[in-house]
Amino acid sequence: MGKPESNLANIVHWIGGRFDSGDPAARTSEVFDPSRGEVIARVRLAGEREVDTAVGAARRAFESWSQVPVGRRARVMFRFRELVEQRQEALAQTITREQGKLLSDALGEAVRGLEVVEFATGIPHLIQGAHSDQVATGVDQFSMRQPLGVVAGITPFNFPAMVPMWMFPLAIACGNAFVLKPSERDPSPSLLLAQWLREAGLPDGVFNVVQGDKAAVDALLRHPGVAAVSFVGSTRVAEYVRSEGVRNGKRVQALGGAKNHLVVLPDADLEQAVDAAIGSAYGAAGERCMAVSAVVAVGSAGDALVQQLATRARALRVGDGTDPASEMGPLITAAHRSSVESYVQSGVEQGAQLVVDGRGISVPGREHGFYLGACLFDRVRPEMRIYREEIFGPVLSVVRVPDLAAALDLVNAHEYGNGAALFTRDGASARAFARHVQAGMVGINVPIPVPVAFYSFGGWKRSLFGEAHAYGMEAVRFYTHYKAVMQRWPDPGSKGPEFSFPPSGS
Repeated sequence: MGKPESNLANIVHWIGGRFDSGDPAARTSEVFDPSRGEVIARVRLAGEREVDTAVGAARRAFESWSQVPVGRRARVMFRFRELVEQRQEALAQTITREQGKLLSDALGEAVRGLEVVEFATGIPHLIQGAHSDQVATGVDQFSMRQPLGVVAGITPFNFPAMVPMWMFPLAIACGNAFVLKPSERDPSPSLLLAQWLREAGLPDGVFNVVQGDKAAVDALLRHPGVAAVSFVGSTRVAEYVRSEGVRNGKRVQALGGAKNHLVVLPDADLEQAVDAAIGSAYGAAGERCMAVSAVVAVGSAGDALVQQLATRARALRVGDGTDPASEMGPLITAAHRSSVESYVQSGVEQGAQLVVDGRGISVPGREHGFYLGACLFDRVRPEMRIYREEIFGPVLSVVRVPDLAAALDLVNAHEYGNGAALFTRDGASARAFARHVQAGMVGINVPIPVPVAFYSFGGWKRSLFGEAHAYGMEAVRFYTHYKAVMQRWPDPGSKGPEFSFPPSGS
């Protein structure tokens, strides 16, 4: 369903400071309004030709941009921040139209992205080096950080504005040029950001957008002009991006999938824990890498917890993301909804207790939308697919264990280690959990422990491929080379050549 072909919007690339249609014979992909199940646009898909054009534009821009004083680069970020803040409503509406999430959630996405832009405005301090006087006779030592060159970002559909803003503000502020490959499912927010960067004073070519799918990703991974790649997406693709990028001589940070656990002890504030689980499991229809998808009920907490979760899950209002009454919007595509439904069926077949079944939901006036209601399982066992694999949908599994030690063993045995949370009133339990849980982000009575911008985001185990986490000082280090300089000025009293390695302090 959707508009006649001739009336569909045509979404293109942004290269060298302007819209670029690329190869007129290039492939295209449909862009949907998930709330209606209608095609609303077609997006051009880049191949090697478009990627090469974008990298070339970025390389040319890098030569001058990398020499711009760091204070002037910061001022561009200040102006960009003001534009995004002024226009966040327009950005949020574009996100909701193509991604489907609630408008309030899209506004929250814009704000969290702005936090990283705000951090990037401090780049003069963040990138400064160190200096040591007289480390040896007549010798001074100092360090500096210098940009890599052209860097690329490959970002997912679930946060089409925030995740790119995790990457490009710091990369650009450090003096790099950037090529973004957003998800082809919701490509328009990237073009808004590109235009606002230009309006903020960013020189043409420093920021480029190539729309595309795997062909564009492979072209970026192979291109010799790309120095580094940042990726956020599924574990399968993250592992591929990491291995292919490294094989082609690139620096790579690749953030993968998750199975985030929320552990509830018997002493926890039950109402608070239920609120947290419902919001984090079903917010954005579960299409978040930090969504809680497994609740671990410890000891006597189980029965009351499941009862309250079921009551709340059944009452969730599912609908169009632009409707203020909606609490959960649609999934991104019909194919993804079918995938999530197959997981629900698998849980039933493997013996889990389906307490709330959200399949078959219909939203009046939006009967063709990609909706799936909240699903809740109890008595889930670790060997089941619904526990082992990332579902990326509104499916919450409850696993029961006897004590905190068993809960930690359960969480730590999982292949993913993105985030984990504990709900308790006991400080000793909280401290033990925070110290011993094998996850990169930990919440204590906080269900979605996404770090603020001046920390860094990233998981452990198969949730992260590469050493660098996203944004914060981790990103400053990732997007720069470290250089140590030792200098001595000519001394008329020089003793001539020295053939031994001089010790420090000599």
